[in-house]
Amino acid sequence: METIEKADFLRNIFLILRETFEGSAEGEPSAYLDRGVGFLTTIRNVDSERASRFVNGTTIAAHTEHAKFYLDRLVEFLNGRTEKVNWDDSWLIETVNETEWNALRETVNRTYDNILRCLADIDAWDQDNIGEAVAMIAHTAYHLGAVRQIAKTENK
Repeated sequence: METIEKADFLRNIFLILRETFEGSAEGEPSAYLDRGVGFLTTIRNVDSERASRFVNGTTIAAHTEHAKFYLDRLVEFLNGRTEKVNWDDSWLIETVNETEWNALRETVNRTYDNILRCLADIDAWDQDNIGEAVAMIAHTAYHLGAVRQIAKTENK
């Protein structure tokens, strides 16, 4: 069975996570069609009123809270959590005022930092934690796309 060095694996995971959250760097290849934009940069440019506006039955604030909730729970699972999660709780926030929106955006920043620390601290990569790391990227990428589509709709 072929293996990959931890440093190589993390370098690639961190590259995609950075692009997903921060956007691609100037002149670097991109895994996404929209260059230079990530989840953090996208929500940074949205005010609370736009974050709370319903488009197709949901809001940017709801997607943001859900994505953060999901990531926080996956970090807990990577750290040994075994209790079930009430995933419906991840959709409880739909609208926000400016103070709440600022706080939510800040917690997304902290969640991202926590993900990087958590993944860096894993000594032995196996099928489960590799799956969790990939799920973090895929799930956040989905919600990044949803938020960007809602934001584009709002700009029309």
